[in-house]
Amino acid sequence: MKETITSLLQGAIDALKHQGVLPVDLTPTIKIDPTKDKAHGDYATNLALMLAKPAGMKPRELAEKLVEALPESDAIANTEIAGPGFINFFAATDAAAQIIVQVLDSGDAFGRSLIGQGEKVQVEFVSANPTGPLHVGHGRGAAIGDCLSRLLEATGFEVTREFYYNDAGAQIQNLALSVQARARGLGPDDDSWPEDGYRGDYINDVAQDYLASKTVSADDREVTGKADPEDLDAIRDFAVAWLRREQDLDLKAFGVAFDVYFLESSLYEQGKVEETVAQLIDNGHTYEEDGAMWLRTTDFGDDKDRVMRKQDGGYTYFLPDVAYHHNKWNRGFKTVINEQGADHHSTVTRVRAGLQALEVGIPKGYPDYVLHQMVMVTRSGVEVKLSKRAGSYVTLRDLIDEVGRDATRFFLAARRADSQLTFDIDLARSQSNDNPVYYVQYAHARVCSMMRKADAESRAFDFDQAMANLAILDSDQEKAVLNRLARYPEVVEQAARAREPQQISQYLLDLAADFHTCYNAVKVMVDDDATRNARLALGLATRQVLRNGLDLMGVSAPEEM
Repeated sequence: MKETITSLLQGAIDALKHQGVLPVDLTPTIKIDPTKDKAHGDYATNLALMLAKPAGMKPRELAEKLVEALPESDAIANTEIAGPGFINFFAATDAAAQIIVQVLDSGDAFGRSLIGQGEKVQVEFVSANPTGPLHVGHGRGAAIGDCLSRLLEATGFEVTREFYYNDAGAQIQNLALSVQARARGLGPDDDSWPEDGYRGDYINDVAQDYLASKTVSADDREVTGKADPEDLDAIRDFAVAWLRREQDLDLKAFGVAFDVYFLESSLYEQGKVEETVAQLIDNGHTYEEDGAMWLRTTDFGDDKDRVMRKQDGGYTYFLPDVAYHHNKWNRGFKTVINEQGADHHSTVTRVRAGLQALEVGIPKGYPDYVLHQMVMVTRSGVEVKLSKRAGSYVTLRDLIDEVGRDATRFFLAARRADSQLTFDIDLARSQSNDNPVYYVQYAHARVCSMMRKADAESRAFDFDQAMANLAILDSDQEKAVLNRLARYPEVVEQAARAREPQQISQYLLDLAADFHTCYNAVKVMVDDDATRNARLALGLATRQVLRNGLDLMGVSAPEEM
């Protein structure tokens, strides 16, 4: 319907240009929005207010001329001018109801598009250090990153999901020392426990499996414990593989899979970090000071220069990040989106500056970032702070075990990434309309129940009769559902372009609310066959769109609840 109204308004603009009312070189962007109050129609535009100045007219006067110039259309029942010059459109019921035909014909493909034109996009997300179980912050990144990947795929992009393992550096050394201490029989309370060691129960699990010479399989390797508590290198290799496997199991339980697992250590093994350093030096963007090597990131928008190589000869963490993103560029990914925690905010400018300093043609805004804020988990109104297994935080597996995968995914992706999130375990477990995922899933299950009831009463859905009588759907509640269904493709496109999966969750809540309101106001199982089948068709279209939207969030669409 929005496309129809846009086309009609474009026709009116062309007519007014021909009449000399509007400048011939005017190319306005036509904005159409659903109305909040249905007494003001189904859709509205502020076009007259936008064009009043170039037309040299008062907005309301121009609105009248635009309405007069609108081409004839059976899709519009009426138009009216409101306020200073808004134009409201009332859709003809039979035209609005044609969305049901589109939804049922398209099925699972409804809402999908090809706006991406097959462009390659890499989405990097989670990218947790292999030093412990995934925490709820990683879970939020996993939910947002996977939903974003699904959105991009639904809009025609070729998506590669990538997980970057920071398997080099001080944290991995602390992990190895912690496991070694456990293998020697020490506990976190012993005086000789590593100062920055990890204290969770999982460290003891790793140590016991290492001493038992167990074999663990990670994505690209299989490692068997040597059972020697003095071989720190063997302990390190085993511990990293053990935790990579555990994280992979957590992600599988969460319904998240990756196409590529990239190891930071490979950048060192293949000499890519040293190559990056050499190129930055050759390009003249480095200098020595106080025994350290600095990169002139201020030349590329940073607020101060950054240390690249420390006094002890070790590299700061952003340098391998520059090498890694250069690798992404060389793999052909001209669009890269990094979904990370907000604590990575400080790395955005310096990584981009480092890439510019390489002088290889990488755009200034490369890569793109979606940064999520922290998650606080509560139960009975009190913050839940830690898991015995992890020792210091709530794990993703804890949440999945508590409330299930569907609720965990929906809750973690349902808010803007840049807003802090409180995860209420009690709410997520409740079967009430206050629980958003339950509310949406129940709308889907309610339609399934309607269809089962129709079959049980020997009044099975008649598709042809329904399609012939869609104009019956003329109540305010039914029209609200029809208009909401028509918005779905636009919402998917907007969410993909804005990289905001929460737009899908909000749409699903709005559609579920419209449907529940309609179900309570308009009886479906009436004796009149035409009316009943038209209303069942509305339910089927709603069910289809709910299922499509839930799939974008990686959430199931149950048939019974």
